[in-house]
Amino acid sequence: MDLGIAGIGAYAPDYRLTAEAVTEAWGQFQGAGISETAVPAGDEDTLTMAYEAAQRALEAAAVDPETVTHLFLGTTTPPYEEEALGPRLASFLGLESSLESRQFTGSTRVGADALRTGLETTTDDAVLVVASDAPRGAPSDEHEHAGGAGAAALVLTPDGSGRVTDAGEYVDAVTGTRFREAGSTETTGLGITQYDRDAYTDAVASAVKGLESSLEDVDAVCLQSPNGKLPYRAASALDVDTDRIQAGTTVHDLGDTGAGSTLLGLAKALEAGHRSLALVAYGSGGGAIAMRLEVGGGDADGRDESDAGGDSSSSDSVPVETTLEGNQTLSYGEYLRIRGDVTPGEPDGGGAYVSVPSWKRTMAQRHRLLAGRCRECGRLAFPPSGACRECGTLDEYDDVELPGTGTVEAATVIGQGGAPPEFVEQQAREGAFVSAVVALEGPEPDDEPVSTPTQVLTPDTASVSVGDRVDATIRRIYTQEGVTRYGFKMQLFES
Repeated sequence: MDLGIAGIGAYAPDYRLTAEAVTEAWGQFQGAGISETAVPAGDEDTLTMAYEAAQRALEAAAVDPETVTHLFLGTTTPPYEEEALGPRLASFLGLESSLESRQFTGSTRVGADALRTGLETTTDDAVLVVASDAPRGAPSDEHEHAGGAGAAALVLTPDGSGRVTDAGEYVDAVTGTRFREAGSTETTGLGITQYDRDAYTDAVASAVKGLESSLEDVDAVCLQSPNGKLPYRAASALDVDTDRIQAGTTVHDLGDTGAGSTLLGLAKALEAGHRSLALVAYGSGGGAIAMRLEVGGGDADGRDESDAGGDSSSSDSVPVETTLEGNQTLSYGEYLRIRGDVTPGEPDGGGAYVSVPSWKRTMAQRHRLLAGRCRECGRLAFPPSGACRECGTLDEYDDVELPGTGTVEAATVIGQGGAPPEFVEQQAREGAFVSAVVALEGPEPDDEPVSTPTQVLTPDTASVSVGDRVDATIRRIYTQEGVTRYGFKMQLFES
């Protein structure tokens, strides 16, 4: 495998649902070994989480999005059962249209599958691998109680310092352990405890046996985690102690993150400074994949660079950028509302209708803040159309991407009953929201800012004031005709 990991990013939503809140509502909590789970906001899904993780990975690796030649995305919970996510994610990130893109789904091991496929890709530039998931189950089901949300992304380059030195796989037809029927949004299983445990343990242990060496010398084991106890039950079969499994596990604080589980564990382990790791991903149905990863001092053949005459001083770590902490704790009622179980749904009509073709024409503005610079006087315009406000020149602009930072110029709170029809569902899920006018900064220090209306994301609507610094992210805007429009919103700037 010629590519290595040059940077990794990870993201989890800010909302948290505690085991205590579920126990209070249901009289029990079936998410074994989990203290709380991460919950997507009303305008978040696996595509927006994928963007958050990918953006962080690109920044960590210091890689220009335009140099990414391949995009591999894994999820078991895509927003659409039929429609590729890659093109939209590429648009969010500003990847080239000539990009090769593949989507993996149908199993919780697909995040690791996407990584191995990326590592086997031939390119002199960069490969982006993303795993994003948010499993759900029936309200009283163990899959629902354990279900969390999160995304991880890896940038692979020829000089990446994280090298996979060995890999093994195992397949065995074990039906009924975990599945989601066609047309359903809820993961379930037959619930035969010993059968499920044996299927998991046998698969991950057999995949590890396919490696050329044991795991006795690894620092951390990033093991697929459908709950907080099952990975540790496999410790003896893998011949590792539980501390090394814990070093590569995020399930206790994020919940079951499905296809993202193994790569989120990798991000945690790398951020803690571990350098020799095992990645083991399980997919019901059944089978598993295992990989050995070495950071710095080793090449794709497992040889130490010092033995080969190489200089490892510049490749002794993998840069990591994560946002995994959550500080907004939900009651169970708030959780049901945010996930849309007790809201009326999107309205059938009304509001500011924008056709899909019209939205497509302005997608670069909405996804990447593509502005225009007047060819006559150099003033910025957003959106880049019409007459220049400075000199009056008509439609003579050069494209320029804004950095996504700005300052609040005016703000108001849209309370209950005050939202336009297209935002009624968002308000029903999350309550009042802040609508603001934001002065967006240009890429050059002497650029005059350009103003635009947008939402500012905050749990405390009273916290947004004129003069506040904000930066852009991607969220769901609204859904019409069954098609979700994604675009930028602003969030309070964190330095």
